[in-house]
Order: sequence, then structure tokens, then C-alpha cells
Amino acid sequence: MTEREAEAPVSELSYEQAREELVAVVQALESGQTTLEESLRLWERGTALADRCEEWLQGAKARLDAVRGEQEDDTEAASE
Repeated sequence: MTEREAEAPVSELSYEQAREELVAVVQALESGQTTLEESLRLWERGTALADRCEEWLQGAKARLDAVRGEQEDDTEAASE
């Protein structure tokens, strides 16, 4: 994770970028080598990153569900 990525607004990150940074945040927190202030900052960033990943996953699920729905509609129309 580069300094630039760490400062990027969470809302602009791709799923892969958010996930990669989240892994780094978890590793930093688990190391126990951060100050309380830094731990809080990391925790807040990690929560935002987890939320961003969830947004991407929910969006992907919605797209898959829409495609499945279209396929089911096509199958039903073909069988009539």
C-alpha cells in the first residue's frame, strides 16, 4: 500500500484496492505496535474500508441477480 493509496478517499477505491488496504490495516492493528491514537485512526479507516468492500459485493450480487432474473424470464418466455 502506497502513501497515496492510504490517503485516497475510500469512496474512490476499487474493491481490490479497499480489500488490500483493509488487510494492511488489520495486520497493523494485530501487530500491537501502534499508539492508541494511531489504532483508533486505523480502526476508523478499516471500518470504512470494510463498508466499501461490502458495497462492491452487494453491487456485484445485485448485478448477478438481475442477470439470473433476465435468464429466467427468457426461459419462461421460450417455454410458453
